[in-house]
Amino acid sequence: MHLDLEFYKFIIRVLHVASGVMWIGILWYFNFVQIPNMKNIPDDQKPAISKVIAPAALFWFRWGAAFTVLFGLWLAWLNGYIASALTLGQDIFGGNIKHMPIGIGMWLGLIMAFNVWFIIWPNQKRALGIVPAEPDVKAKSGRIAMLFSRTNTLLSIPMLYFMISAQNIYHVS
Repeated sequence: MHLDLEFYKFIIRVLHVASGVMWIGILWYFNFVQIPNMKNIPDDQKPAISKVIAPAALFWFRWGAAFTVLFGLWLAWLNGYIASALTLGQDIFGGNIKHMPIGIGMWLGLIMAFNVWFIIWPNQKRALGIVPAEPDVKAKSGRIAMLFSRTNTLLSIPMLYFMISAQNIYHVS
């Protein structure tokens, strides 16, 4: 059986969307459910969140981010617009203005993924006691992780808009 490029693009798109749903879904869970409700959980039950649920959710969160970016860049490459999108449609490498919306979405996603891996995750490891840290460092790390998580939540709305609008405003291919 011969499988053509369109089939592979379809599979990569499905994996990109599924990874993105996992990533943004967990991001929104943290910011709209877990963080606001931690104050309502009795102190003796908080270790269930900080030692079991949060580390598991953070595993899927950071790998969801990594695979969303990986599959998204792969899809842009397969479709032939990766350079045009990353240059926001500028006339570098044969850019096309129709790739600007997907490019903005891609850059927002890249910024968010950077935040996940290089700011949120290292700080969460200290805040949750996965790596040793003094109490004041743990508290500061928890605050930094929360602020960057909130930043990503805010960035996720325009990122989703630009990703979706790219196929509705301009046909990206």
